[in-house]
Amino acid sequence: MQSVCKGNTGVRNAYRAALVFTLLAITACEPAAAHGLVIKDLGTLPGAGTSSASYGINARGQVVGQLSTASGAQHAFVYDDGAVTDLGTLPGGSFSAATGVNDRGQVAGYSTDERGTEHAVVFEHRAVTDLGMLSGGNFSAANAINERGQVVGSSANLRGYVHAALFEHGQVIDLGTLPGGNFSGALAINNPGQVVGYSTTASGIDHCFLYEHGAMTDLGTFPNGGLCHAQGINDRGQVVGIASTASGDVHAFLYEKGVMTDLGTLPGRNNSNAFGINNRGQIVGESDAGTSPYLPHAFLFEHGAMTDLGALPADNFSEGISINDSGQIAGNSSSHAILWTRGR
Repeated sequence: MQSVCKGNTGVRNAYRAALVFTLLAITACEPAAAHGLVIKDLGTLPGAGTSSASYGINARGQVVGQLSTASGAQHAFVYDDGAVTDLGTLPGGSFSAATGVNDRGQVAGYSTDERGTEHAVVFEHRAVTDLGMLSGGNFSAANAINERGQVVGSSANLRGYVHAALFEHGQVIDLGTLPGGNFSGALAINNPGQVVGYSTTASGIDHCFLYEHGAMTDLGTFPNGGLCHAQGINDRGQVVGIASTASGDVHAFLYEKGVMTDLGTLPGRNNSNAFGINNRGQIVGESDAGTSPYLPHAFLFEHGAMTDLGALPADNFSEGISINDSGQIAGNSSSHAILWTRGR
C-alpha cells in the first residue's frame, strides 16, 4: 500500500471490539486504499487527549464520535471540514458520546449528568438537550437519529429492564421486546421511521428485530445459529448486522425481502461484522481472524464482493462504522477516528 504521509499520530480505541467478543462468548497520513479511497486520520483536539473514535457520518461529511480530553474524560465530538469540536456534556456531567448525526447537523448521543446518571441527548446549536428516560428508569442512551429528528436508543424501565426506546416530541416511547424477552436495544432508524436492533427472546438469546407500525418483528438468525444484532438500516429497508453461524463464528449479514444473507469474511479471516449501509446498498464493517490479538480490518461490501479497506501505516486495526450516500466512510484505527474519502 502506497501512502503520502504528512505527519504522525498514534494510540488506541476499542469501542466496537466488545460487541464481537460478546457475540463470540489533525490529519496524519493519507494512504491509498481500495476503490480509489484515501484514509484520513481525524486525530484529536489540539493539545488535548490522545484517542478518538467515530460512530457516525452524514451526507455533509460531518463525523461524530467520542474523544479523550486533556483531563482524560471522554467527550462527544463533531469533525467538520478539518476541525474537531468538543460537544461537551450535560451540566455537571463528565462523560458524553455522539453516536449519530443527521443532515441538519443534529447529533444524537448520551451524557452523564451531575450525579453520574447517563441520559440520551441531542447536541444542537452548542446546546445539549436531555431526552429523558422511561418512567421510573435510571438510564437512557441514544444510538441514532434520522432526518425527522426521531432518535432511537435504549432506556431502563421501572422494573430495571433495559428496553429499546424511541425519543420524539418530548416523549420516550418503550418499543418493548420480542415475545418472552426482557431486554432490547434500538441501534438504527431510517428516514421512514423503521427501527432495528436486538431483543432477547423466550430462550434468552438475542434476535434481530425490525420495528414498524407499532409492532416488533423477529428477523431471526442464520440457520442453526444463535445471536443476532441488527445494526444498520437504509431508506429502502435493507438491514445489516452480525449473527452467529452454525460453526460458532459470527458473520456480517444483509437482510432484505425476508431473506438473511451471509456476507462472508475477508480472505483468511473467520469473523465479520456489518455496522452500516447507505441508500446505494454499500455496506461497511470489519472482519477479523477470531483470535487474540483482536486486529480487524475494515471492509466495503458492494456488487456481491467484500473488499479490504486496509489501515493506517504502522497500524493493523481498522473498522468501517458508517457510510453516506457519497461513499464517505467513517471508522476507526486502533486509537483514532478515521475517514475514507475519494482520492484527490
